[in-house]
Parts: sequence; structure tokens; C-alpha cells
Amino acid sequence: LRAKGPPMTRGKKGSREGHSPDALRWATDAHYEDAERYDRTYRLRRHDVAFYREMAAEHGGPVLELGVGTGRVALAIARDGHEVIGLERMAPMLAKLRARLASEPDAVRERIELVRGDIRRFRFPRRRFPLVIAPFNVLMHLYRREELEAMLACVRAHLTPRGVFVLDVRMPDIRSFTRDPERAFKCPRLRDPSDGTLWDTAEMFQYDALTQVQMITSSFREAEPAEGLPPRVYVKPLAHRQFFPQELELQLHYNGFSIVDRWGDFERGPIHVDCETQIVVARSRSATRSARR
Repeated sequence: LRAKGPPMTRGKKGSREGHSPDALRWATDAHYEDAERYDRTYRLRRHDVAFYREMAAEHGGPVLELGVGTGRVALAIARDGHEVIGLERMAPMLAKLRARLASEPDAVRERIELVRGDIRRFRFPRRRFPLVIAPFNVLMHLYRREELEAMLACVRAHLTPRGVFVLDVRMPDIRSFTRDPERAFKCPRLRDPSDGTLWDTAEMFQYDALTQVQMITSSFREAEPAEGLPPRVYVKPLAHRQFFPQELELQLHYNGFSIVDRWGDFERGPIHVDCETQIVVARSRSATRSARR
């Protein structure tokens, strides 16, 4: 099974020039257009939620969340009593979050402000935050250096003098980069909790070393179709910019940040070669220098 969408561009003699901008945007949008399915898939992911709740308790609010999605993190922080501004580009995700908010107490709804916007260029006049967060691989959708720099400049401009920027991204998995890009790797069967449909699933991995972007195409084939009907099939792409630890440190440094903490899991364990996640707490270097004086 193959996803339909913009292909990788090709140079002379078939050499790859990397994923085209259209392909990257298509792969990003496609992953978040079905907000209902996204919400069902990730709603039970809780270990990072507990961590960001701790961050909010330590640094206080208001909290600015970049890529608020369907509110998995923001709702938990708001329930704890903190004001949250959630920035999100995808309209379906915001619509789902608004639907979830409808069942929350008035006090929680009043603490959450939703803004449709781009994390690469946002501006809240006269608003500063002691805590800005980018959970669940948000930075991995910034595919070019200029995009990352623009986002970091916006974050730096919106932090209080002692505010911190907290993010998590996946640790690059070298083994997945070397997988045959033409092969579909079988995954465990999934049962959709909304209607009980059982799906056979598989993933294909295509890593582009020039851009450090990995394209993951997940395919879903109905395992038990209705009698006399062909199985339903759909594919879901996802494009992730890979950030190696030293590169991430350099990107933050040259964009005016100092790393004050770095962990390899959401229990604040040390970062190491086999961890799945990089968690970074950074502060503006100008604030760090002022604190030392």
C-alpha cells in the first residue's frame, strides 16, 4: 500500500534532492486532519502529561502551549488551576478541543484560550509567559533552519525574564533510517474503540539524509470486512525532522538559549544513547547572564 501525495523530488540521473515542500506540508496536514482519530489514538498517552503538569506547578502560569492539538496536555494543566493559551494551526484539532471543552467545568473553560496560528510566527502583544511548552514532537514539524529560527525568536520574545522553554522530541533512531524504503513492516493489529473495526497495520520508512526528514507511511487494511464487500484501506503519512542531541543544543545556543536541564525520559532520567525521547528545558541566555550578575 502506498500513500498518494506529492513525491520526493528527483535531480539529474535520478539522484534524490529531498522531500519537496509540498510533500512535507501534505504529510504534516494529513496526520492531523482527522482530529477524532488522532484524539482516540493518543488520548491515553499520559506519561508526558504528568511531566508538563509538574513543569507548570514549578514555573507557574500563564502557560503558552505551541501545537495544542486536541488539548491532551493543555486540559490537564488547566484542570490544575493554570491559565493556558493554546496555539494551533490545524482547524480540525481546534474544533475537537472546543468540543472537549464543552464538557469541562466553567472554571476550566475560562482558563483556556485557543488561538489559531502558526508557531513560526506568532505575537501576543504585552503578553509574557513564565513557561512556554512544545510537547509531543512539535519541533519535528519545522523542516528548515529558517523555520526553527523563526519559532525560537518568537518564543524568546514571549518569555518572562526568568521564563523557560520546555520541549520534547524523539531521539533519532538510526536503525529505522537504514530500513528498506520499499518494504512495508507489519505492525500489531489495532481495534478501533469507536466502532470495533479490526485493522491490519504496516509502516514504511523513508529517510532523506539531506534534509534529515523521515517520512513514515502507515497503512491500515480492514481485517474483517463485511461479507461481499472489499476491505477498507487507508494510509496516513507523517514527516518528522530529526534532531540529533548535539545539533539541538547548537540550534538553541545560536538562537539565544542556554540548556538548563536535559533528560532522556519524562521521569527526568539521564539522557543516553538508547532513550526514545530528548527533553530539554532552556532559558534565554540574556536572562541567564542577568541571573549571574
